[in-house]
Amino acid sequence: MKRIAALIVLLLAVASFRCMAQIDAAQVTTIGRNVMSMEDYMLAIQYFNQAIKAKPYLSEPYYLRALAKLSLEDYEGTVADCTLAIERNKFSPENYRLRGYALQNLGKDSLAIIDYNRGLEYNPEDKYFLFYKGVAQTETKDFSGADSTLNLLLRLNPKMDEGYTARARLNMLRADTTAALNDIARSIELSGGTSVHPYMLRADISVKRKDWGAALADMNEAIRIRPEEPDNYLNRAFIRYNSDDYFGAMADYNYTLELQPANLAALFNRGLLRYEVRDLDRAASDFEQVLKLDNSNFHARYNLGLVNMERGQYRQALRDFEAISTRYPRFYPAIYARAEALRNMGQTRAAVQLAHTAEEMVRKYVHNPDKYPLDRPAIQSGSANNSGHDRGEESEEEVMERFNQLVTSDKSSQTPLTYSEQIKGHVQNRDLRVEPEGEYFISFAAPAHTLQGGAGYFRELDDLNSNRYIDHTLYLTRVSESTPQDYDSLFALSEQLEKKAADSTRAADWFALGVAKTMLKDFEGARHALDKAIEIMPGFTAAYLERGYGRATEGDPKMLPAAVADYMEALKLNPTLSCVWLNIGNIHYRTGDLTSALEAYSQALAIDSDFGDALYNRGITYLRLGNKSQALQDLRRAGELGILPSYNLLKRMR
Repeated sequence: MKRIAALIVLLLAVASFRCMAQIDAAQVTTIGRNVMSMEDYMLAIQYFNQAIKAKPYLSEPYYLRALAKLSLEDYEGTVADCTLAIERNKFSPENYRLRGYALQNLGKDSLAIIDYNRGLEYNPEDKYFLFYKGVAQTETKDFSGADSTLNLLLRLNPKMDEGYTARARLNMLRADTTAALNDIARSIELSGGTSVHPYMLRADISVKRKDWGAALADMNEAIRIRPEEPDNYLNRAFIRYNSDDYFGAMADYNYTLELQPANLAALFNRGLLRYEVRDLDRAASDFEQVLKLDNSNFHARYNLGLVNMERGQYRQALRDFEAISTRYPRFYPAIYARAEALRNMGQTRAAVQLAHTAEEMVRKYVHNPDKYPLDRPAIQSGSANNSGHDRGEESEEEVMERFNQLVTSDKSSQTPLTYSEQIKGHVQNRDLRVEPEGEYFISFAAPAHTLQGGAGYFRELDDLNSNRYIDHTLYLTRVSESTPQDYDSLFALSEQLEKKAADSTRAADWFALGVAKTMLKDFEGARHALDKAIEIMPGFTAAYLERGYGRATEGDPKMLPAAVADYMEALKLNPTLSCVWLNIGNIHYRTGDLTSALEAYSQALAIDSDFGDALYNRGITYLRLGNKSQALQDLRRAGELGILPSYNLLKRMR
């Protein structure tokens, strides 16, 4: 029996090896690269997994998988995969650059510097290694080393604006404000005013100088460049508040919370501002919302207690102050506040006793601060200036001023650090750029249930499903609604369909394979299968639609006329396909031919006047062409039909 079991294990191992050997590692790696360029990082990882299983000794798939994980902000996974890549090829500088960058994002700057030094052994003048190393040295407070590295970087690359920004921050930390301002001015000049970080750094300098006018001008520029970033509005609100522009500050807090409803700093600050102008009920609402999101935020709880006191809700205020005393028993302002609440409730004796306790606590601290320290809760939501570090002796007024001050985001003091060949942009920003609703294609994945209706009836697809020409149900779906989560099953299905099609002369079998390959973004494989389906059955409408979508999505501009030709052939075969006109319109929109896009969307609406996607896309096209009245008309109707981005855009237009 043991010999039989051993033979079975051997046969299984051989079969597994043969299965892996059948995978073309180079081909799936190339497909993975293409998929990653389309920002579908989860699917790209699945392709790299296949390459690794087939040839685990290759370095490149590990590196590419690390790059995909980086784009998903999985820095630990990036470090692990880079390490595996380096074990297989220790002579590739890019592996060290990527691992160093991931380590930097994990706060392990000293380890990152080791990787950058290794990379500089191969490329001593590489600007990316020098830039990252200079930033890491700044973070580790090696100011002399950072100065040397960044000076070398700028001597070799005198027009690299990011390098001047990095050196400006170094100079700020070294308290050399004049040098920092010179570097900021040079960075702005070189970038043509398109980089947000120098403006934020200069605003930070102006804030420290209490030059609120200059700070506001720079924050306005930062918002012009990055209008989608909530922290920019949060910081501008702080500046406006200090400029006595309460209305502007409130407007900025409100908009911060539109962009990011759970922004604790904005909620806390808006609560303080509402408390200051005696809008007590709404101030209480803001502090309560902060506590729902972060029950340990005792600054919000303390201020909520004060608001409740002014609203006459003394018992609730007492509960708020008692919660603080439980966590910080030697925070004397909370004890005084409890005494005041009890006095207002008529419990005079208890109030006097608590006030005496607080006074005695302060007296002992003044006499011997080391033996009788006081609790001083740190500001919990944002500014580096409110970090809660030891401040030495503070008066009661100083403690309470800190406890009730606005908080800001400290991002302006951070060096911009991004991984790309241009060292620009962010991997996963909230993007508020207006984009058209996505194209339609055929998929095995059922579309998500949404408010809007579909793209109309597709007779040929219904025939395929009802007559069971294919074993799996097919759906006409938008790109954004079709994101298969189980890639393993999809790869298995693709392999199964590939085997079936290999010996088949049925167009349906080749079409099914084309659909699976399209879903996996293997557009070359999809095109081959769909070519075969159309060769067998020249009037195959769905195959033209699917091949057109694949050609349009590949990212090769040369493919776009062929994509339009496929779509037009599909329309010749079935003129009722409004979704095909939408797909054509999107090609024209993305290539900048807005009048042709407008015509295509109008053709779609001539077929189906309630086609919400086409209305939205035509609306944003009108907007780009400057026809605001027509844009508003289309966007309002699209919103009625369930295209939710319409309402966001209409609000922004107002």
